[in-house]
Amino acid sequence: MLFNLQRYSTHDGPGIRSVVFLKGCSLGCRWCQNPESRSRQQELLFDERLCLAACTLCSESCPHAITRVDDNTLTLQRSLLTAADYDALNGCCPTGALSVCGTALDIDTVMAEVMRDKPYYLRTGGGLTLSGGEPFMQPEVAAELLKRGREAGIHTAVESCLHTPWSYIEPSLPWLDLMLADLKHVDPVRFKQWTEGSAKRVMDNFRRLAAAGTQITVRVPLIPEFNADRDSIRAITDFAADEIGVKEIHFLPYHTLGMNKYHLLGAPYYASRTPLDDPELLAYAEDYASVKGLTAILRG
Repeated sequence: MLFNLQRYSTHDGPGIRSVVFLKGCSLGCRWCQNPESRSRQQELLFDERLCLAACTLCSESCPHAITRVDDNTLTLQRSLLTAADYDALNGCCPTGALSVCGTALDIDTVMAEVMRDKPYYLRTGGGLTLSGGEPFMQPEVAAELLKRGREAGIHTAVESCLHTPWSYIEPSLPWLDLMLADLKHVDPVRFKQWTEGSAKRVMDNFRRLAAAGTQITVRVPLIPEFNADRDSIRAITDFAADEIGVKEIHFLPYHTLGMNKYHLLGAPYYASRTPLDDPELLAYAEDYASVKGLTAILRG
């Protein structure tokens, strides 16, 4: 299942890239910037600001799940939607107030779109990046897309949280040039509280990637109350430098640009509503990484 394909990206690996976003993730990070990517299934997004009060196209398409109250308020019962309902709703809203996230993925079609920009990849050292969600939640798809990219002579990368069985990751390694992997925390209790996942699984996968000789860039989302503190930064950086021997670490200060997506999904938002604004902490992260022999990059 695909939920986006973004061309001309410059922040998801070297050069100019096309990023293929796959649905499905085994984590539930409180601050997730792409909550529409968590489920492997299609989802319905609704922005009432764009909704036309007199319009009944969606409620006529799915009267069992969508109703109008007083010709003004639209009531959605997402749990009642079926695959046929998503097909009926896809593109039916004239203003885009109601939209379906997730489409069936055809590898030939995706690669044809990706390869439109091959001259830019070759000129800039760019290529194909898989993102999500968690791309390795669709292991066969991930491996095939990377293989097609490598065979076409372009650079390949994956953005991953590494919270999957190793057997999901390993088939992609022969076709992978760069792993851009999140190291959110090394404390198992805090990791579990904030992501609903296992730090041990992630750290074990990091170790296996390092042992396999995979080129890894560690990415650290700095989240208030979770890991945006000096102790956490030291522990994360020590693991990156001492245990897996990476050369580059990216610090990503927390922002709230994805917060409205929770509203569109009808879901609560549990992270801070204020972006991280702590220049001293960011300077410390860069300085400590340098002391450990790493190249540190701040990503806004």
